[in-house]
Amino acid sequence: MHQPWTTPPPRRQDGAPVPTDRRTPLVRTALAALALMLTAAVAGCDTGSAAPAAAGGKPGAPAPPDRVEPLGSVPSPRLPAAVTSADGRKVTVTAVDRIVPLSGSLSEIVYTLGLGERVVARDVTATFEQAKDLPVVTRGHDVSAESVLSLKPSLVLADTTTGPDEAIDQIRDAGVPLVTVPTAKSLADVRTRIEAVAAALGVETAGGALVERTEKRIAAVQKTIPAPAEGRKPRVAFLYLRGSASVYLLGGADSGASSLLEAAGAVDAGKESGLEKDFTAITSEALAKAAPDAILVMSKGLASVDGVDGLVKIPGVAQTPAGMDRRVVSVDDGVLLNYGPRTDQVLKSLVEQLHGAPGGKGTGA
Repeated sequence: MHQPWTTPPPRRQDGAPVPTDRRTPLVRTALAALALMLTAAVAGCDTGSAAPAAAGGKPGAPAPPDRVEPLGSVPSPRLPAAVTSADGRKVTVTAVDRIVPLSGSLSEIVYTLGLGERVVARDVTATFEQAKDLPVVTRGHDVSAESVLSLKPSLVLADTTTGPDEAIDQIRDAGVPLVTVPTAKSLADVRTRIEAVAAALGVETAGGALVERTEKRIAAVQKTIPAPAEGRKPRVAFLYLRGSASVYLLGGADSGASSLLEAAGAVDAGKESGLEKDFTAITSEALAKAAPDAILVMSKGLASVDGVDGLVKIPGVAQTPAGMDRRVVSVDDGVLLNYGPRTDQVLKSLVEQLHGAPGGKGTGA
């Protein structure tokens, strides 16, 4: 999945930048934007709740517990498991008693499959309640191989964007089975990622059950989407914001949000306006062309610009239909683009904020 950048970019021991081929498109674009606009490092995201923002929640109301929902029974791994890692390597997993997932979304899948008690470390983005007390060995895309190896893992799970390369190689050179999973970009990746993790853990039957549960829940949410008013779906622009670093980016076709927006009965305004890459710097011209009816943001990004009042001060935002109506949809950073077992919750939040609860009107922020 696309995780927000939480640390300065990793470098080799000789000080040279780490090749960026393992970073997400979001990180690569943020780096380019920083090179043009900043001399300061990007401020890191905090590690607060990753539960989807509830549409129409009452001010001051306590947030619901941020927990994943494991399957009903704990599966028994069938090992050894011979799998092909997403990078083409053949990996044989002989034990899963000490699992280290190197991203929050992968941790979420392991816990939901019922093997959370075997996880011994986490990425900084794994903030759900069951994992929050585990030691952090990854911050964004800066893996500490020494920290991982000190925990004597029997299996390490990584996204194809996890890095730096040296850390991944060091873990493998130590003889630890490491399986990479394709990075998520669309709803179709929900099944792919769950099945890949389940195969590596030797619990393919549980993986099939989780895929079935997740897809049924997503389908149930989609049935609640009302017919578009006057036959016109809302146009939604996905903005990536880090106000403390003056990073303001508009999502395009490859941002990872298009599939979610389309599944929620909306149009990705950035993609529809012709933006083919992942992100581009926000300009008044780009926003005017996108002409969004609503704006989708990550909750910490919205907070970083002082909420909706600060968002509409970004050049061009106030002149869009979304800005004029102050129609902003917010979902927490930790789950928005995970494409995993809680994607139905993310989709439900999007649908309610865009269209309103059944029989109601969209709320926005």
